[in-house]
Amino acid sequence: MTYNMDAALRSASTLGTKVDALFLTMLGITGIVAVGVAVLIVLFAIRYRHGSKADRSHPPTRVRWVEITWTTTPLAIFLVIFFWSSEVFTQFHRPPDNALRIHVLAKQWMWKLEHANGRREIDELHVPLGEPVELIMTSQDVIHSFFVPAFRVKQDVVPGRYTNLWFTATRAGRFDLECAEYCGTEHARMHGAIIVMRPVEFADWLAAGTAQPGLASRGFDLYRRVGCSGCHEPTSTVHAPDLTGLFGNPVHLADGSRVVADENYIRDSILQPQKQIVAGFDPVMPSFQGQLSEDDLIALIAFIQSRGNAP
Repeated sequence: MTYNMDAALRSASTLGTKVDALFLTMLGITGIVAVGVAVLIVLFAIRYRHGSKADRSHPPTRVRWVEITWTTTPLAIFLVIFFWSSEVFTQFHRPPDNALRIHVLAKQWMWKLEHANGRREIDELHVPLGEPVELIMTSQDVIHSFFVPAFRVKQDVVPGRYTNLWFTATRAGRFDLECAEYCGTEHARMHGAIIVMRPVEFADWLAAGTAQPGLASRGFDLYRRVGCSGCHEPTSTVHAPDLTGLFGNPVHLADGSRVVADENYIRDSILQPQKQIVAGFDPVMPSFQGQLSEDDLIALIAFIQSRGNAP
């Protein structure tokens, strides 16, 4: 493996620019404090060394302005850094509504990625320059961590649930993709690349893939094949929730609580249907645990999302 140090040092995403600004500011402040303390230590050590002629009579016992300054100044700096970093942190979890959604499945020891039109990649991810990209990620086996140093983004990929990550690339080129969580004996070999292309080139690349059904189309086929349509269609004889417009909307549960129908809710509803019973419905849905693969679940979620979501 060849590690591109220059590409990693230079930020290549909109979030990366904000992270670098915060990091360099903190580095500068701590550097100034460290140098200032070191200089004072040297000066005091010389001036008040044993045998020096420094006046040691009547030492001050209370200098209130010094005490106030060294208390309020660090506090003010800390509060500025805290609110600044909080704002940067929250932006990592607020993908734009128009983000290009790509599904990621991590497994020992590879990254498997799939675009909405069904084109798949292994250990490489092609994305358009200047357009937001949202990754919906899960693991097939153990905890992995999706890490792109040049983008300053990293997110754990956990089995049994979905985690999200988003970025907008600001430079075209090839950037390293790493797994930042020890995941087994071949962990060091679990790496790949993010390839940022200009939008026109990306559109041509995406359309040039092997013709195959898109995620939503595969999900619709599964929806009918495994029997979901027999209960969840409005015309079905079984009383089950309508999935049209479900994704992104709040769902009222039988215990009085409310959840948002995101990827994790839909996944749990398929594999653990008794976990969260929708208000007004009987707990009669069977579990599909062991009958559907992670790829199947991703396709079903894409289909449900295609049936409309929250306005």
